Amino acid sequence: MSVNPELQGRVFPPVPPYLVGREKVREFSRAVFATNPINFDADAARAAGHADVVAPPTFAVVVQEATLAQLLAEPDAGIDFTRVVHGDQRFTYSRPIVAGDELTATLSVSSIKTLGGHAMVTAESRVVDATGAHVVTAISTLVVRGDE
Repeated sequence: MSVNPELQGRVFPPVPPYLVGREKVREFSRAVFATNPINFDADAARAAGHADVVAPPTFAVVVQEATLAQLLAEPDAGIDFTRVVHGDQRFTYSRPIVAGDELTATLSVSSIKTLGGHAMVTAESRVVDATGAHVVTAISTLVVRGDE
């Protein structure tokens, strides 16, 4: 089964809100070898003008993960997860993610391209805060390998 081209343009329901925890930000910061004190120290973050510790830019994948799970679980998608590799990841920020944020993400499939026997699925997760203001859009391209 190949990727369903009718997925292009589909918008999935928002996932339940994700409450950004201070320790999660610190753990993620350590995992990605962040060195900026604002990623670990609330006082340093406040001194830099933020409400609390600031998540590294790639932290948005943590919030995006639930939206991609919706796509991969979609029965008519035709996406065999055992054949998926991550092709590209990009972020467009309106403001940094900080501890205490309650973020809601909504996934839309922006494009499906076929290259040889492979499909490239680009999905955008638009992430907003509790007030509905845009925080970040996480854009992922998944490559679904065709038959060898």
